[in-house]
Parts: sequence; structure tokens; C-alpha cells
Amino acid sequence: MANKYNTVLVIGGEGEKCRLVAEGYGFKDVVTPGDIIKHNAATTPFRKLTPEELANSRERNFDDVVIDAVFVFADSRDWAGDIQIMLDVAMSQQGRLGTRSETFDEGPPFYFSHNDVVWSAAHEHVRLGMGALRRMFEITFRDLTDGKGKLHTHAFGKPQVSTFEFAERLMQSWRSTEHGISGPPQTVYFVGDTPESDIQGTNAINQVADNDWYSILVKTGVYQDGTEPAHKPRVTVNTVLDAVHHGIQREMRKKVVSSLKRNVLGQSECAGTETNPAIVDDDMLVSV
Repeated sequence: MANKYNTVLVIGGEGEKCRLVAEGYGFKDVVTPGDIIKHNAATTPFRKLTPEELANSRERNFDDVVIDAVFVFADSRDWAGDIQIMLDVAMSQQGRLGTRSETFDEGPPFYFSHNDVVWSAAHEHVRLGMGALRRMFEITFRDLTDGKGKLHTHAFGKPQVSTFEFAERLMQSWRSTEHGISGPPQTVYFVGDTPESDIQGTNAINQVADNDWYSILVKTGVYQDGTEPAHKPRVTVNTVLDAVHHGIQREMRKKVVSSLKRNVLGQSECAGTETNPAIVDDDMLVSV
């Protein structure tokens, strides 16, 4: 994307961290909300830059700037101010701040690094996440444009299947370079605490992948014990350590079944089990 978009607005995170990350990715011209507020303090009536933010924000004339895309890299630290700036860009004429489109369909694309509405923090109840920011942005845009505008929003991260496919490519590369093993793992145990992202995404990739993606829900985060998860995992356990134990025990049971089949049926009849042990599930264990 760094080759596709020249000037990008980066939202979220603390200080200049996300700008530095974007520049590290190769983006040539990175703008932050602080830059925009420094140019025009009236942009966000209730947010004033701190002396440190004022010093770090870059001075520029936005009359000549065209924002080609907006990236929400991390959770916003100032929802009101960031949503206001995002709306200004979305409702602009082809990404030019200070302008207003007559059709409200000329804004640049918006990319969100994940879509979780809530996440588990130190508080006893879940806290709002980037997915909630996206919903507020989209609903406010719809209201401001009387439903006539058009947003171009995209989300990466869980539960998008492409994110899991990328993870599998990384695992396959690591197995090849570090251990000389070709091909993806036969079984991937994916552990998460959020049914709406972790479990939904794992179940979705399992529907299209050649190998087995096994979803494990833990009770240490977003999921509340005793409730019915929106997306059903293969198993629910208390902690991540319990998930690791479950995976190891399941693999050991598959090894036992494979050994029994080899001894009882002979090597040729169980060859398929040896090459793809992921096909041996709990139902087969019961039947042996």
C-alpha cells in the first residue's frame, strides 16, 4: 500500500508512534491529527495540543495537501477529535481538508487494523475498542449526509479470513526455514477470548483451509463464563495454559489411535492417518 498511496492520515496510538510505524512501512508522507490541529486549532474545539504534541506535530499548509487514504493503526486516544477529523476527510472533495463534497462519495478509503468492538482490560467489564470507533464514525457519517454519502471502509485483523491466511503463510515459512518442514501445520490450535473475532475467524478459515483450524475459547478475557458465545468454539477452557494442555493431550490421543490402527489394521490401511493426523477427531476416537 505504500506504493499505492502517497499522503496518508494515520490515526491512533500515543504520540508519534504510529507515524513512525507508517514511515517504517514505507509510506512517504504521513499526516497525524496533531499536524491538522497545529495547522488549524479550531478543527477540534475541545482538544488542545500539549506542549509536547505541539512540538512533535509538523507544520504544513493543508491547502495543498491531498489525503489519499486513512489508516487507523491503533486505538484512538481522543475519539471525539479523531472522529471529527475522519469525518472532515470523508466528507471532503477527494481528500482535501477544508472542502465539502456535494455528493459525499469522494472521500479516500479508510483502513482499520482490527474490528473488535470490545476488548478485555484491567476493568471488571470489557472496554470499547476500534470496532466501536468504526461504528460511531460510520453512523455519524450516515447521519450527517442523510444517508446519501458513501464511505469506503475496510477492516483487517480478526475475524477476516485473509488475516488467518497470512498467519498460515508465516507459519509455513517459519517451518520451512527453521525446521526444513514443507507445507502448513496439519492442525492449528487457535486460542482466543473473543467469540466475535477469535472464534468466528478460526471457524471461518477452517471452512476453507486444507488443514484443521481448531478454535479454543478461554474464560480469561472478553467471553463471560456462563453465557452462550455468539460463535461456538470446538472447546472452552479456563486459561491459555489449559488450552495448551488440551492441544497436547488431543495430539497424544491421535498418536495412540494411529498406533492402534497400525497394529490392528496394518500399515497400509492407516497410511492416510499417518500423513494427515488432523483427520482423526474425537468421534473417531470414540469409535475405535
